[in-house]
Amino acid sequence: MRGLIAIFLAGLIAAGLLVAYLLLSIAPNLPSLDVITDYRPKIPLRIYTADKVLIGEFGEEHRNFIPIKDMPEMMKKSILAIEDTRFYEHSGIDWVGALRAVKSNLTGGFHQGGSTITMQVARNFFLTRDKVIGRKLNEVMLAYKIEAALSKDQILELYMNQIYLGQRSYGFGSAAQVYYGKQLKDLSIAEMAMLAGLPKNPAHHNPAVNPKRAKERQHVVLKRMRELDYITEAQYQKALHEPLRVNNRGQEFETHAEYVAELARQVVYAKFKDDSYNKGISVYTTILKADQDAAYESVRRNVLAYDQRHGYRGPEAFIELPAGDEERDEAIEEALQKRPGSDRLIPAVVLDAGAKSVKVQDPFGQEITISGDGLRLAAPALAAGAKDGFKLRPGAIVRILRGEKNTWSITQVPQVAAAFVSIDAATGAYHALVGGFDYNLQKFNHVTQAWRQPGSSIKPFIYSAALEKGFSPATIINDVPLELTGAETGNESWRPGNDDGVYDGPITMRTALAKSKNVASVRILRNITVGYGHGYLGKFGFELGRQPKNLTLALGTGAVTPLQLAGAYAIFANGGYQIEPYLISRIVDGNGAVISETPPPPALQESARVIDARNAFVTDTMLREVTRSGTGAAAAKLGRPDIAGKTGTTSDAMDGWFSGYGGGIVAVSWMGFDDPKSLGGREFGATVAMPIWMDYMRVALQKRPPLERAVPAGLTQLNGEWLYDEFMGDAAVHSLDMGDAAPELDAPAEKPATN
Repeated sequence: MRGLIAIFLAGLIAAGLLVAYLLLSIAPNLPSLDVITDYRPKIPLRIYTADKVLIGEFGEEHRNFIPIKDMPEMMKKSILAIEDTRFYEHSGIDWVGALRAVKSNLTGGFHQGGSTITMQVARNFFLTRDKVIGRKLNEVMLAYKIEAALSKDQILELYMNQIYLGQRSYGFGSAAQVYYGKQLKDLSIAEMAMLAGLPKNPAHHNPAVNPKRAKERQHVVLKRMRELDYITEAQYQKALHEPLRVNNRGQEFETHAEYVAELARQVVYAKFKDDSYNKGISVYTTILKADQDAAYESVRRNVLAYDQRHGYRGPEAFIELPAGDEERDEAIEEALQKRPGSDRLIPAVVLDAGAKSVKVQDPFGQEITISGDGLRLAAPALAAGAKDGFKLRPGAIVRILRGEKNTWSITQVPQVAAAFVSIDAATGAYHALVGGFDYNLQKFNHVTQAWRQPGSSIKPFIYSAALEKGFSPATIINDVPLELTGAETGNESWRPGNDDGVYDGPITMRTALAKSKNVASVRILRNITVGYGHGYLGKFGFELGRQPKNLTLALGTGAVTPLQLAGAYAIFANGGYQIEPYLISRIVDGNGAVISETPPPPALQESARVIDARNAFVTDTMLREVTRSGTGAAAAKLGRPDIAGKTGTTSDAMDGWFSGYGGGIVAVSWMGFDDPKSLGGREFGATVAMPIWMDYMRVALQKRPPLERAVPAGLTQLNGEWLYDEFMGDAAVHSLDMGDAAPELDAPAEKPATN
């Protein structure tokens, strides 16, 4: 009896000492609660389209703060069921729950730890995860302090927004987006239960990495929810058997606009530095989702089409396949992890290859058999005589593409580069931008950074200059071979030639542009002088230092970017005004307050005029002719009268371009190799770039009616062609009556248009 009394007294003394230690030693040294009473979560920088579609996110943490009032009730119940059933009943430490957990754990029942949600908040905000007595005592005291300072809902709100849930996601709102690509309120019970199972061990129960373990943990959560009557038996059974489609590729966005997002990020970082990534800044661009989707798909589709026209290059690499199934799977998984995916171009390893079928294994362990048309591209690599480094055999690493009706084909990642940009002709607002085939494979933005020869895309600007020197679309140019001496070129003698080797003799300037005649363009520049033509390009925003001061200027041997070319063609599209392309419409802070805004540009002002309205009008008529009867005649398939543009192909087909406009949209497409080489003897701007432009415009113009242009004052139409009034003198009228007998052009000689 005395022993029991002694033990009891000793227990009281120990408890008293512990309480004294907690109150006198630990409590005074507890950290301030400012970080949670004035909670400011690290919200990443987010980039949106003009129609508020998320296209980019930058920051160390993926986080979407959701107020407790907006948290789905079932999400709260899922968490309480598995983490802290008595959360709304205890005062921070659940002694009853802890004793119950000990008993349950010993008897093999439901396993639940002793940490309450309040204790986890204390740990996440203030303490380490080291399992030492000192830290646990601090955790207990902090839990009481937090409970005294905040309401239960406030504590739960902190927990649900702060907890780490794997894949760089913090909080359940972010996890819903990362794992399912949905908003939290749109998740099913099964999906919420899966997320609720993550806090205990995000790495171990990560559904993107360990789907089997995640499923097991989800079932534990669902069972507990059923035991607590949080869900009905029908809901329980449905959730148990619901297939979960987890995004195992990390953060993704509904629209592919990676190059756009990076441009916007650079602008924000230049202003706000590291605060850009944690203050919840949102950037709204001028990009339109439908336009961006059309541009992205068009670039991908047409680059792949070009690539496949030029044949299969063989497997990307080879690996040895171990004999054992487990060892083989590990070897395949390791090899494919080193091969980044490219949207729908999935890396795979060949397991078996024959003339009529090829079996591969994808990164998810799925075996796929490819046959029929799916082998068309790779057929040469299946031939009996194929060289070893080219032949498809077990261990070869290839790319596969899923087509319609769940069919598969062997493909490859293209080596050729491409770019596309579209802007509003009147305001300069970007509508779409695709800086390359795949941002994840190459960050270089060809729209803004690639300086390439424009080829024949430069010719409209030379023709525009000629209009100011008295030429008209009816002016006759002699399309016959031309040889220039060293004295004329300032270097060696030069004999420019037409791309197709065909010379038509005397033709109108309109026809010369429509057919993209090189010799005629050189004759025009020689007549108006290189100095005048070179200086005239400055009106359109071209960097004159990158343009040659010789006659090759007429053939586009200088350097431009696709964005520069789009801005230049916009001047023809909008009637002669220079506009400044812009991407960002507004930037708002984490509270939604506007901190930077680009107001819509005012109506085109005369102060922005860089060329005569008559010049823009007449050049536009010639550019429309290009798309009706010239090198861009395929554009007629769009069935619109306001389509205008120009193809561009550089020497040896190093670059292919199409620049044009319609419906108030200006767009430029380009294709070429980063390490310049020929696109192929049968490739031109019309075959590689124009299809990209066409596929985009077909979508972008659907809701835009054709634009009619009023005839500016000061123009007179004679025999179907437009002339400046001041050039309608007797000499000009006389020259129009000269007929077809036109000498090599030394001065403007005019005749009626023949087409």
